[in-house]
Amino acid sequence: MTQVSFYLFEKSTERQVESACRLCRKILNQHPQIWWYCTDSELQNELDDKLWSFDPNSFIPHGVNQSHSPVCISEHLPPSNDWIVFNFNNHALEQIQDFRHIIEIIENNETAKQLGREKFKMYRRLGIEPRTFKL
Repeated sequence: MTQVSFYLFEKSTERQVESACRLCRKILNQHPQIWWYCTDSELQNELDDKLWSFDPNSFIPHGVNQSHSPVCISEHLPPSNDWIVFNFNNHALEQIQDFRHIIEIIENNETAKQLGREKFKMYRRLGIEPRTFKL
């Protein structure tokens, strides 16, 4: 069954991009396939740049639309359910049966929180009880 995890920033002003890099680095030690689903080309470029500069002591291997990379940034959904999917879009992923784990990172601002609430409700309607990690 698909897992959905929300990482909710209640006090931190950290941006979604930085949070995703930190979480990705941690997950890569246990799971070598992470898909960053993002249809916004500006945000794709920002994510790509941040992965290059995030940690000056180590490199997070990635590529844009390169499904052979451990981290793939793409406007398309992954080709198989082996991937952990970070959702950088403003809507929940309705094809939940196609994924092992969906990660939603919610920044500490009212607009992001409202979008997060809508996504949370949608996953519940789809029969998933999301886990929430408050940071």
